[in-house]
Amino acid sequence: MNLFVFGLGYTAGHFVARERARFASVTATRQSPAAIDGVTVRVLSPEETDPLLADDLARADAILVSIPPDSGHDPALHAFGDAIAASPARWIGYLSTIGIYGDQAGAWIDETTPPSPSHPRTRDRVAAEDAWLALGARTGKAVQVFRLSGIYGPGRNAFEKLRQGKAQRIVKPGQVFNRIHVDDIATTLAASLDRPRPGAIYNVTDDEPAPPQDVTAFAADLAGLPLPPAVDFDTATLSPMARSFYGENKRVRNRLIREELGVELAYPTYREGLRGLV
Repeated sequence: MNLFVFGLGYTAGHFVARERARFASVTATRQSPAAIDGVTVRVLSPEETDPLLADDLARADAILVSIPPDSGHDPALHAFGDAIAASPARWIGYLSTIGIYGDQAGAWIDETTPPSPSHPRTRDRVAAEDAWLALGARTGKAVQVFRLSGIYGPGRNAFEKLRQGKAQRIVKPGQVFNRIHVDDIATTLAASLDRPRPGAIYNVTDDEPAPPQDVTAFAADLAGLPLPPAVDFDTATLSPMARSFYGENKRVRNRLIREELGVELAYPTYREGLRGLV
């Protein structure tokens, strides 16, 4: 199986590194040239497009898409929609976000919950999901959408922020977030490759939506680092993007990846995940 990846970032890079042996070849796009063992890297950016990308897609048996929407459209479909449709790919995975559900006032939700995006970026995500699913319906390819919660793992976690002095213990009563360890994302993608289902949508998330200040406190205790003082959300210094995340409160179920794909999370809550990273 030849794998093609649009956007070899943190999550897709971890998947490729862990699952490289199952693929005959891996070709991936990045915005700048880079040497990565076992991966053929092609440049794809607003300024440059490698002319060999169409040939690569013509040999792709599986396509993983990890590029966010741009200016209201999906960059991969916008530039290569016809090549993707004509490719031999029998599995296409699109990495999306649970942000498409918007604010659910803390309620439990699952994949049957209709999207309710509250920001332009998540409205663009819904449009991108729909476009990829439409391509699957039109071509008969097994397109799957993976809605990811807050991603953490090696190099991207509460310990890093604590060590850098950037952690804040922000308190907003009743606020919870779901998270997902990058290794559990890789497990889910690998399981889907083995059991493709056209049109599938999966929430890829942990078992325990939790208040962010609890995660910070647990990490500080594990690592023996100073606990940042509690800061009220209303007075906290946050970027507009970060503040917008606190405007959405939901509890997301992951039952479908368990029952349909047989996924067993290695890190079902932030506690196991942080202990594994410490």
